[in-house]
Amino acid sequence: MKFDVNKLKEMNELDFEQVANWPFEVKTVVTLFIVVLVAVGGYYGLISSKLPVLDKVQAKEAELKQTFAAKYRIAVNLEAYEEQLKRIQDDFSSMLKSLPTSNETPGLIDDITFVGTTAGLTFRLINWQNEIPKEFYTELPIQMEVTGSYHEFGQFVSNIAGLPRIVTLHNFDITRDGGQLKLQLQAKTYRTAVSEQSK
Repeated sequence: MKFDVNKLKEMNELDFEQVANWPFEVKTVVTLFIVVLVAVGGYYGLISSKLPVLDKVQAKEAELKQTFAAKYRIAVNLEAYEEQLKRIQDDFSSMLKSLPTSNETPGLIDDITFVGTTAGLTFRLINWQNEIPKEFYTELPIQMEVTGSYHEFGQFVSNIAGLPRIVTLHNFDITRDGGQLKLQLQAKTYRTAVSEQSK
């Protein structure tokens, strides 16, 4: 059927009660107009108000997919994580054993004095300072002043590192004192809160 544009001129004279008798061209244009009108009205009346909800749901979906992927990776590697946790717990236990208990701290002064004199140093001062409580441990500082040579200082620091208990050295200050060198430093050892609670 051929579309005759001239018949569209009759649209102003058409009777809405005689829709069945309208020419094909007029019916086609009116139908297209109604379809466009319904589509636009449907979009603004029904769809546009739902678009923010759709965006929110899509964002939630992406977030849930990421959460699922993260949990899936954990689930797949659960056995490896459990082994790693066991290794960490074993390492932590061995480190705890390297920290002195309250009963061992006086002996630690003897050990430090011994490694210092073995290195050839002369102790002028070795004194416990006030304990510094931390969340999981207590810091036990020791103020020291020794005299000797650079090489003896190096040997002393090396020997401290070889002690079975954890001792760290801080605040080094080397000055010349007459014909000798004087080293002032602070050593710190640590006592665990676990060992304090278990006593």
